[in-house]
Amino acid sequence: MNLLEAIQACKKKNLIAQKYLFDRYARQMYGLCYRYVKNHEDAEELMLNGFYKFYKNIKRFHYKGENSIFPWLKKIMINECLMFLRKKKKFKIIALEEEREKTHTNDDILTKMAAEDIYRMISELPIGYRTVFNLYVIEGYSHKEIAELLKISEGTSKSQLSKARRRLKLMIIKNKSFNKL
Repeated sequence: MNLLEAIQACKKKNLIAQKYLFDRYARQMYGLCYRYVKNHEDAEELMLNGFYKFYKNIKRFHYKGENSIFPWLKKIMINECLMFLRKKKKFKIIALEEEREKTHTNDDILTKMAAEDIYRMISELPIGYRTVFNLYVIEGYSHKEIAELLKISEGTSKSQLSKARRRLKLMIIKNKSFNKL
């Protein structure tokens, strides 16, 4: 079964086609959800809710090649995560903090770090920082789009991103210092 056939079959509520698409995209969508909620059970539930909405609204989806499914599915998952964070009141914009440590890093440090370390550091960011960071850096949303999605100002989005980057730099420096011991 190819993707076009699967989409057409899903529009007819074919369970085999639904399973085919789920199996093909579930791992990526789970990872996306986990980046936002940082909890395995919540990420799995959000992913399943996202797939439910995907199948429920699939009649509105217009297949434009293999690369058209992933962005549509990804947008559904991100919206699920953001609604979840708002509903649980877990999304809080963090007030300005005084961070007195200098944060000089260089590309050499990043190349020596494992991807898992960087991913862990991102997941340790406060929820407001992490959400804006994920939307801007990883998902590619603009500050205007983030502001609309999160119902915040563009300035707040920019500020949260700046603070997230500053916090990550501090974490990287600490990681570098720790590894030298």
